[in-house]
Amino acid sequence: MTKQTTINGFNTTTTVAPPLPHVVIVPLLAQGHTIPMIDMARLLAERGVRVTFITTAVNASRITPIIDRVHESHLPINFIELPFPASEAGLPEGCENFDLVPSKELFKNFFDALFLLRHPLEQHLKDLVPRPTCMINDMCNPWTADVAKALNIRRLVFHGPSCIFIFCCHALQKHNIYEKVTDDTEEVLVPDLPINVLISIMHAPGWFNPTDFKQLRDEILNAEETADGVVMNTFDEIEPMFVEAYKKVVGKDVWTVGPLCLYDRDLSTRIVRGNKAAVDEDRMLNWLDSMDERSVLYVSFGTLAKMKVGQIFEIGAGLEASGVPFIWVIKGVEKSVEVVEWLEGFEERMGLRSLVIKGWAPQAVILSHRAVGGFISHCGWNSTLEAVSSAVPMITWPHFADQFLNERLVVEYLRIGINIGVKKPVFYLGEDEIPVMRDDVERAVRSLMGDGEEAEERRVRARELKEKAMKAMEEGGSSYENITRLIDYIKQQPPCKDVQGTEF
Repeated sequence: MTKQTTINGFNTTTTVAPPLPHVVIVPLLAQGHTIPMIDMARLLAERGVRVTFITTAVNASRITPIIDRVHESHLPINFIELPFPASEAGLPEGCENFDLVPSKELFKNFFDALFLLRHPLEQHLKDLVPRPTCMINDMCNPWTADVAKALNIRRLVFHGPSCIFIFCCHALQKHNIYEKVTDDTEEVLVPDLPINVLISIMHAPGWFNPTDFKQLRDEILNAEETADGVVMNTFDEIEPMFVEAYKKVVGKDVWTVGPLCLYDRDLSTRIVRGNKAAVDEDRMLNWLDSMDERSVLYVSFGTLAKMKVGQIFEIGAGLEASGVPFIWVIKGVEKSVEVVEWLEGFEERMGLRSLVIKGWAPQAVILSHRAVGGFISHCGWNSTLEAVSSAVPMITWPHFADQFLNERLVVEYLRIGINIGVKKPVFYLGEDEIPVMRDDVERAVRSLMGDGEEAEERRVRARELKEKAMKAMEEGGSSYENITRLIDYIKQQPPCKDVQGTEF
């Protein structure tokens, strides 16, 4: 880009660097959705894209160390904190993240509050200089479609779950199978795949299909339909059949850019990824360093799944009987008086064989440590990708949403895990029902962490998959090239105009 200027009566031509393309990222205010979008923001910024990241005060406080590091490194990322309308939507003050919603009866209120962010977001974006050239919104934020339309900027949908889940739900929705099936446990054939894949509706629940969420579901589907493209936190080599099938049926550009968890390999940054850890970093790393290679089992079930008291006792008994060293994460909401009292005796019996983290754990750091050789997981997609990226085989214990199909991918297609035997999502369980008993835990742990031929074959496949994941993110890899194409797509957009036709 050149610029003509006149100095002392002489015309001169100077070269001016073109403005950076400017992308607005709007995550769903839930840890599992926000974390990969922060990784994506930093990755894009490092490759020459200006990023505006939308958050709120409570959510920004959780990632303060990340924000500080961004500022110190002078990456072109601006974090905008929108006032969260909790009380207007009937929520307690400070309830600004999905994991802070006190009961499932208030889930709809939380989404109502998100919709109220539309006008504040639009006003902020109008005032930004330079104006945004593109928006990337979490699929659960359909209200951003109106903002992008009002500002006449391109909009891409970000899918945080796996492609196996996104595709299966898309195919069942497209062929009206949700409306035809009356038994959630009945297995149906997934359309538009080259092989026969049978799944049940309760394992592929789609988007907000309960009656009271119908309007939200329709808005999500419409916002995806009208988006200019799709960005996915997966990589072609982990689920090629489903990525290829999704690209064929979606009818628009699809960029697979993951695993985003591999973007940052710096220990000091990964230790604070997502939230402040509830364990002393040195104590945790010293404990891990004292363990033999691949000898430790990591046990964690994400931010949203809450274990019943009886289930916690069964897990503990199974881990104790297994004889395997372990790190076990127990969330703050699970620390009832009964659990706290029980943990005192449990930790005393386990001694140096265990490390119990009560609260947020730096999962990516733990999984990447040489001592960790197995992972009991809820099969959230972020956790699955982090395990894959660290070559850690898994014991799968899905709870809801995409997790049962992620289990299918891990156990049946990738063959790097074994299932613990859960058949029903937590919403189908009775109030006092305990789906996994201590013998199930012990059996699965001994099988995963043992020295048998099958266990070793899982480890070999896990190491091979890790290599594929790392190559995907390196220069020349599939995800690296997709990120390049995504940035090129953003850069090639013509000057935007507002709704009155004024160019900016």
